[in-house]
Amino acid sequence: MRILLADNHRLFCEGLRTLFATRPGLDIVGEANNGRMAVRLARELSPDLVIMDIGMPELNGVEATRQIRAEMPHVKVLAVSMHSDRQYVAGMLAAGASGYVLKDSAFTELAEAIRVVGQGGRFLSPEIVGVVVDDYLQRLTPAPGSAAARLSDREREVLQLMAEGHSTADIADRLHISRKTVETHRKSIMSKLELHSVAELTKFAVLEGITSLDQDRHIDK
Repeated sequence: MRILLADNHRLFCEGLRTLFATRPGLDIVGEANNGRMAVRLARELSPDLVIMDIGMPELNGVEATRQIRAEMPHVKVLAVSMHSDRQYVAGMLAAGASGYVLKDSAFTELAEAIRVVGQGGRFLSPEIVGVVVDDYLQRLTPAPGSAAARLSDREREVLQLMAEGHSTADIADRLHISRKTVETHRKSIMSKLELHSVAELTKFAVLEGITSLDQDRHIDK
């Protein structure tokens, strides 16, 4: 099985490489340290499976999974995260992930998840099952009237980069759009969410699982 690792924690990736070396048939074909790179490498490498962390910079795991699954439905995604909160689990499964494993699980559990997902099944860590059951009536998607549901895919991308401290120029460069377009998105986001400062937007992005507090913050120049 051809596997793409998408995780910005180098020690975790190195540990998986070491463990996978003992498992014949599991071949790591690439590594991505942010969500945007994960989408690009998925296009270039066409892996069978992407092991996707959620809290990554530039483009979080939920948005990266959504883009990969929409563009390459044959590529399976297995979420591996330290987070067991409802918004993270619901977001990843709604985006198209076929499984969700907590990072503190034993390697044998991860190996089983890879086997099940690789064969077209679904796998959840035991601790996650209760979260999914509790969220079932919401069908694993934001309510139509919720604040997050008001934003477009592009606006969520811009919001994450803003919350991570990137400047307008940097966001424009990363998304290959003009600064004016970034400003237009910024105004639209603030209007839709009825929030009026970057601090408020950052708090909203963290609460909604769009970004996380453990990401490195950039300072606008």
